[in-house]
Amino acid sequence: FFSDSSTDERIGEALIKEVIQEELRDVTSEDVPPLTPLAVELKTVQEQKMVTQLGIMIRIIGDRVKEDKDAIDGVACCSGSKWDRFKDVADKVFHHGITWERIAVLFYVAGKLAVRMVEAHLPQSVREILMWTVDFFRNNLLGWIREHGGWYGMLSSWGLCL
Repeated sequence: FFSDSSTDERIGEALIKEVIQEELRDVTSEDVPPLTPLAVELKTVQEQKMVTQLGIMIRIIGDRVKEDKDAIDGVACCSGSKWDRFKDVADKVFHHGITWERIAVLFYVAGKLAVRMVEAHLPQSVREILMWTVDFFRNNLLGWIREHGGWYGMLSSWGLCL
């Protein structure tokens, strides 16, 4: 499996979208918006398999980590810039540096946050969360991911392979 920088970026964006959509699947509200602004085209079956596999791992890790409900509720309900609060949550997750597990936790928290926004009747915020997570990923995590073997490195660090 060959990983290049555009592949890592594509997989990361598709993965964020996948995790958020998966979390929203259980929401019964008709407020759930389509996540269309991010129409990432995965180029190969291999990339799709990787996104699916990583998505499963992220849910397992996320469910294991006791979610920080205060942080999620804080972004959902308070005044001030939601982006600043999202950034605070992200900064808290990566306070002790970047690891594969912390990347998984951030994506998982973004999914939980999307659910909270729909429940709060703020479905337009779901797209914001998606875009913020993608921006944070591109600006803060993508370089680290590339230095650590790309997404393939994440799978192999968990003893998985495609």
